[in-house]
Amino acid sequence: MSMAEFIPKVPSRLILLRHAKSDYPLGVPDHDRPLNDRGRRDAEAAGHWIAEHRDELFSGAVSAVVSSALRAQQTWERIAERLTDVPSVTEPRLYEAACSTLMSVADASGADTVLIVAHNPTIQETAAFLAAPGGLGLLDRVRVKYPTCGLAVLDLSADDPWASGSADLAAFEIPRA
Repeated sequence: MSMAEFIPKVPSRLILLRHAKSDYPLGVPDHDRPLNDRGRRDAEAAGHWIAEHRDELFSGAVSAVVSSALRAQQTWERIAERLTDVPSVTEPRLYEAACSTLMSVADASGADTVLIVAHNPTIQETAAFLAAPGGLGLLDRVRVKYPTCGLAVLDLSADDPWASGSADLAAFEIPRA
Protein backbone atom coordinates (compact mmCIF):
# COMPACT_ATOMS: atom_id res chain seq x y z
CA MET A 1 0.00 0.00 0.00
CA SER A 2 1.40 3.42 -0.93
CA MET A 3 1.36 6.55 1.24
CA ALA A 4 -1.15 8.13 -1.17
CA GLU A 5 -3.72 5.56 -0.10
CA PHE A 6 -3.55 6.86 3.48
CA ILE A 7 -4.18 10.51 2.58
CA PRO A 8 -7.88 11.36 2.95
CA LYS A 9 -9.54 12.72 -0.18
CA VAL A 10 -11.04 16.16 0.30
CA PRO A 11 -14.06 16.86 -1.91
CA SER A 12 -13.68 19.54 -4.55
CA ARG A 13 -17.43 20.27 -4.64
CA LEU A 14 -19.96 20.35 -1.83
CA ILE A 15 -23.69 20.49 -2.55
CA LEU A 16 -25.81 21.42 0.45
CA LEU A 17 -29.49 20.54 0.11
CA ARG A 18 -32.00 21.44 2.79
CA HIS A 19 -34.67 18.75 3.10
CA ALA A 20 -38.09 19.41 1.56
CA LYS A 21 -41.07 20.84 3.48
CA SER A 22 -42.19 18.60 6.30
CA ASP A 23 -45.46 17.95 8.04
CA TYR A 24 -46.11 18.46 11.77
CA PRO A 25 -48.34 15.56 12.84
CA LEU A 26 -49.46 15.67 16.46
CA GLY A 27 -47.48 13.44 18.78
CA VAL A 28 -44.74 12.68 16.24
CA PRO A 29 -41.18 13.41 17.44
CA ASP A 30 -39.27 15.96 15.36
CA HIS A 31 -36.84 13.34 14.02
CA ASP A 32 -39.76 11.29 12.65
CA ARG A 33 -41.71 14.06 10.89
CA PRO A 34 -42.54 13.09 7.27
CA LEU A 35 -42.73 15.32 4.20
CA ASN A 36 -46.03 17.02 3.51
CA ASP A 37 -47.65 17.11 0.05
CA ARG A 38 -45.72 20.20 -1.03
CA GLY A 39 -42.49 18.65 0.27
CA ARG A 40 -43.02 15.51 -1.78
CA ARG A 41 -43.66 17.58 -4.92
CA ASP A 42 -40.66 19.84 -4.26
CA ALA A 43 -38.34 16.90 -3.59
CA GLU A 44 -39.37 15.40 -6.93
CA ALA A 45 -38.75 18.77 -8.59
CA ALA A 46 -35.32 18.90 -6.95
CA GLY A 47 -34.59 15.44 -8.31
CA HIS A 48 -35.56 16.59 -11.81
CA TRP A 49 -33.44 19.73 -11.51
CA ILE A 50 -30.37 17.89 -10.20
CA ALA A 51 -30.66 15.19 -12.88
CA GLU A 52 -31.09 17.85 -15.57
CA HIS A 53 -27.95 19.69 -14.37
CA ARG A 54 -26.00 16.57 -13.47
CA ASP A 55 -23.09 17.21 -15.85
CA GLU A 56 -22.60 20.72 -14.43
CA LEU A 57 -23.02 19.64 -10.80
CA PHE A 58 -21.07 16.38 -10.53
CA SER A 59 -17.46 15.63 -11.29
CA GLY A 60 -15.46 12.58 -10.37
CA ALA A 61 -16.76 10.22 -7.71
CA VAL A 62 -20.10 11.36 -6.25
CA SER A 63 -21.59 10.46 -2.90
CA ALA A 64 -24.72 11.54 -1.04
CA VAL A 65 -24.76 11.77 2.74
CA VAL A 66 -28.25 12.01 4.24
CA SER A 67 -29.49 12.85 7.72
CA SER A 68 -31.29 10.04 9.51
CA ALA A 69 -34.38 12.22 10.03
CA LEU A 70 -37.39 10.91 8.12
CA ARG A 71 -37.96 14.15 6.16
CA ALA A 72 -34.35 14.11 4.89
CA GLN A 73 -34.58 10.41 4.02
CA GLN A 74 -37.84 10.97 2.11
CA THR A 75 -36.32 13.95 0.29
CA TRP A 76 -33.36 11.84 -0.82
CA GLU A 77 -35.59 8.92 -1.86
CA ARG A 78 -37.39 11.15 -4.35
CA ILE A 79 -34.15 12.63 -5.66
CA ALA A 80 -32.42 9.24 -5.83
CA GLU A 81 -35.10 7.98 -8.21
CA ARG A 82 -33.34 10.13 -10.85
CA LEU A 83 -29.79 9.47 -9.60
CA THR A 84 -29.77 5.70 -9.28
CA ASP A 85 -25.99 5.48 -9.70
CA VAL A 86 -25.18 7.87 -6.83
CA PRO A 87 -24.31 5.93 -3.69
CA SER A 88 -25.69 7.26 -0.43
CA VAL A 89 -25.16 6.76 3.26
CA THR A 90 -27.34 7.69 6.19
CA GLU A 91 -25.48 9.77 8.74
CA PRO A 92 -27.27 10.22 12.11
CA ARG A 93 -24.80 12.96 13.13
CA LEU A 94 -26.33 15.30 10.52
CA TYR A 95 -29.51 15.63 12.59
CA GLU A 96 -29.03 18.65 14.86
CA ALA A 97 -25.41 18.90 13.72
CA ALA A 98 -22.94 21.74 14.08
CA CYS A 99 -21.25 23.13 10.96
CA SER A 100 -18.01 21.43 11.97
CA THR A 101 -19.80 18.06 12.01
CA LEU A 102 -21.20 18.64 8.54
CA MET A 103 -17.75 19.52 7.20
CA SER A 104 -16.20 16.52 8.94
CA VAL A 105 -18.81 14.20 7.41
CA ALA A 106 -18.16 15.65 3.94
CA ASP A 107 -14.42 15.35 4.41
CA ALA A 108 -14.70 11.67 5.37
CA SER A 109 -16.83 10.74 2.34
CA GLY A 110 -13.89 10.09 0.03
CA ALA A 111 -15.82 11.52 -2.95
CA ASP A 112 -14.96 14.36 -5.32
CA THR A 113 -18.53 15.70 -5.17
CA VAL A 114 -20.49 15.36 -1.94
CA LEU A 115 -24.23 16.02 -1.78
CA ILE A 116 -25.47 16.50 1.78
CA VAL A 117 -29.18 16.38 2.61
CA ALA A 118 -29.73 17.85 6.05
CA HIS A 119 -31.33 20.63 8.08
CA ASN A 120 -31.34 24.29 8.88
CA PRO A 121 -29.80 26.18 10.50
CA THR A 122 -26.71 24.05 9.84
CA ILE A 123 -27.06 23.93 6.04
CA GLN A 124 -27.43 27.71 5.80
CA GLU A 125 -24.70 28.44 8.35
CA THR A 126 -22.24 26.10 6.62
CA ALA A 127 -22.89 27.60 3.18
CA ALA A 128 -22.53 31.14 4.55
CA PHE A 129 -19.36 30.22 6.46
CA LEU A 130 -17.60 28.58 3.53
CA ALA A 131 -18.68 30.92 0.72
CA ALA A 132 -16.36 33.72 -0.33
CA PRO A 133 -17.96 37.16 -0.44
CA GLY A 134 -18.67 38.80 -3.78
CA GLY A 135 -19.54 37.02 -6.95
CA LEU A 136 -23.10 36.92 -8.18
CA GLY A 137 -24.78 38.17 -5.00
CA LEU A 138 -25.68 34.59 -4.16
CA LEU A 139 -24.16 34.77 -0.69
CA ASP A 140 -26.63 37.49 0.29
CA ARG A 141 -29.48 35.23 -0.82
CA VAL A 142 -28.08 32.34 1.21
CA ARG A 143 -27.72 34.49 4.31
CA VAL A 144 -31.22 35.99 4.08
CA LYS A 145 -33.23 32.83 3.45
CA TYR A 146 -32.38 29.21 2.78
CA PRO A 147 -35.80 27.66 2.13
CA THR A 148 -36.70 24.01 2.12
CA CYS A 149 -35.24 22.26 -0.94
CA GLY A 150 -32.74 25.10 -1.28
CA LEU A 151 -29.50 23.90 -2.82
CA ALA A 152 -26.09 25.58 -2.57
CA VAL A 153 -23.22 24.44 -4.78
CA LEU A 154 -19.80 25.22 -3.33
CA ASP A 155 -16.48 24.72 -5.07
CA LEU A 156 -14.03 24.09 -2.25
CA SER A 157 -10.52 25.47 -2.11
CA ALA A 158 -7.79 22.92 -2.68
CA ASP A 159 -5.49 24.76 -0.24
CA ASP A 160 -7.81 25.10 2.75
CA PRO A 161 -11.26 23.69 1.90
CA TRP A 162 -12.88 24.24 5.29
CA ALA A 163 -11.68 27.79 5.96
CA SER A 164 -14.17 30.60 6.27
CA GLY A 165 -14.72 32.37 2.95
CA SER A 166 -12.57 29.91 1.02
CA ALA A 167 -15.21 28.38 -1.28
CA ASP A 168 -16.73 29.68 -4.48
CA LEU A 169 -20.53 29.69 -4.25
CA ALA A 170 -21.16 28.48 -7.79
CA ALA A 171 -24.98 28.29 -7.53
CA PHE A 172 -27.91 28.69 -5.20
CA GLU A 173 -31.13 27.16 -6.50
CA ILE A 174 -34.58 26.51 -5.14
CA PRO A 175 -36.19 23.83 -7.32
CA ARG A 176 -39.96 23.91 -6.84
CA ALA A 177 -42.82 21.89 -8.20
